[in-house]
Amino acid sequence: MEIILYLSVALIAIAFLVLVIYLAKTLKSLQETLSSVSKTLTGLEKQLDGVTQETTVLLQKTNALADDIQEKSQSLNSVVSAVKDVGTTVNKFNGTLKTLTESFDIQVEENKEKISQIVQWSNVFLELKDKWNAKKQVKKESNDVEIKRVRSR
Repeated sequence: MEIILYLSVALIAIAFLVLVIYLAKTLKSLQETLSSVSKTLTGLEKQLDGVTQETTVLLQKTNALADDIQEKSQSLNSVVSAVKDVGTTVNKFNGTLKTLTESFDIQVEENKEKISQIVQWSNVFLELKDKWNAKKQVKKESNDVEIKRVRSR
């Protein structure tokens, strides 16, 4: 019976030794796996830092671009306002021109008779002037002929 006890203890010791060996192999494998995971996480952390920096730069550029667009939008608003003012001014100017043209047409219609008389008197005056100039020319030519006669004698 004692032998069975010794054999049982020996068997338990061998089983314990096998268990420890397999447990050691498992822990060694687990250590390698955790080491690999640690290296992977370190690499991911470095890559994540790079992505974070690039994202920060991209965000800064996006904010700068948004500010630039905002400024240009405000500048464009002032240009649009100025163009609108020019359009309003042109419309007022057109209205004024229309009013002046209508007023001028009315005055011309009212003074049509007077204008006609002025044109007639102007024509009469021009005819008188032409006749006067023609008489002067004839008189000058006759004087020139008379002078030539006197000289030729």
